[in-house]
Amino acid sequence: MHEYPITQNIIEVAARYANSGQYTGPGKTTVKKIALVIGEGSGVTGESIKLYFDIIAQGTICEDAVLEIENVKPMLKCKVCGRLFVRKPFSFECECGGEGEPTAIGREFYVKYIEVERQ
Repeated sequence: MHEYPITQNIIEVAARYANSGQYTGPGKTTVKKIALVIGEGSGVTGESIKLYFDIIAQGTICEDAVLEIENVKPMLKCKVCGRLFVRKPFSFECECGGEGEPTAIGREFYVKYIEVERQ
């Protein structure tokens, strides 16, 4: 449920960007695409964002925009060899036998880019 206000904020950010004055001339400015990066460990569910986006974007500058989501798997870093790896179920062990520790990879959540068009 916390994805609803997050989705509202994404639409507001995209609308501010599209209306920032960079895009001038005749016609109407619309948001064509919003690309997000969502780490699986971020606590945000991409499917919920997509669901809410379709509802909240109606009647806004983002109404016809495509929402593109890049999912990022959490990575561990081996304390022995320094290698980054995806954790196997019920294990923190690296291929070298060392133990992995959590990293920030997989916790990200941000707007990668916004594509705007002047019609």
